[in-house]
Amino acid sequence: MDFLEPFLFGTFLGKEAWLWLVFLVIVATLLILDLGLLHRSSREIGIRESVVLSAGYMAIALAFGGWVWVELGREAGLEYITGYLIEWSLSVDNIFVMALIFGFFAIPREYQHRVLFWGILGVIVFRAVLIGVGATLVQEFSWILYVFGAFLVFTGIKMLVRGDHKPDLANNPLLKYLRGHLRVTETLEGQSFFVRKPDPARPGKTVRYATPLFLCLMLIEGADLVFAVDSVPAIFAVTTDPFIVYTSNIFAVLGLRALYFALAAAIHRFRYLEKALGLILVFVGGKIFFADILGKIPTEISLGMTIGLLAGGVAFSLVKTRSARG
Repeated sequence: MDFLEPFLFGTFLGKEAWLWLVFLVIVATLLILDLGLLHRSSREIGIRESVVLSAGYMAIALAFGGWVWVELGREAGLEYITGYLIEWSLSVDNIFVMALIFGFFAIPREYQHRVLFWGILGVIVFRAVLIGVGATLVQEFSWILYVFGAFLVFTGIKMLVRGDHKPDLANNPLLKYLRGHLRVTETLEGQSFFVRKPDPARPGKTVRYATPLFLCLMLIEGADLVFAVDSVPAIFAVTTDPFIVYTSNIFAVLGLRALYFALAAAIHRFRYLEKALGLILVFVGGKIFFADILGKIPTEISLGMTIGLLAGGVAFSLVKTRSARG
């Protein structure tokens, strides 16, 4: 087994390769169990199952955070938990957009899990690229953190002042591009992303068509990429360790995708959560600048502020929407 030592104990992005391997094995196992065992056939995911599945993902994510604490130290453990909560809270806003996309394409609930599952694979790849680029930029140009901070403050203020908004999906540039460059079926073809149909120009021949389910998947991937532009710099404002940034990011997305079916049914009850998310971004971005004046803000304070703002936003939303309904 000596030939494995250079691979396992070599470094990748500042951490020994075996640490990355442990994480990848856990994620791969979760995905295989999810699609290969729990959801082999297309069926509607109920709210109870969604909550239980998400709780399982969260327990595994927190257990991984405990392992990080033991292996890499207390500070790394706190940074992981803070990054996890920031990504989780910011991704809640993405639930609203995903629900709109599913509604726009009239995707039945029994097919939605398939879209969300395959979307996770795109998240794993795209976030790796973004975080790798971000880590390289921070290492080579330390001042880029101030750019991240200013961007987060700007985005947070924008979330605080804007009213209710809905994306114009019919005029989405990505959707227009896909419709202009792909053959697309008029209706869904079961749970298939692509099907073969007779070629009108060549009798007896078939050609590949994309289905609306594939277009839905691409729009959800595009939405996640847009949201990642906010969430990735936010976690870099907490820690510049790529291992902590990436692992907390992926575990948060996994758990929230599992919770989608429960949250989508009650998304109207979280009307004011966006304001709390805006405050979180302003705080996280602002502390980069305050660090020059007050020194590095302890991770415990960042974690406490994140939990406090998130809990406050949820509680205020539930109280206000209950009184509005009454």
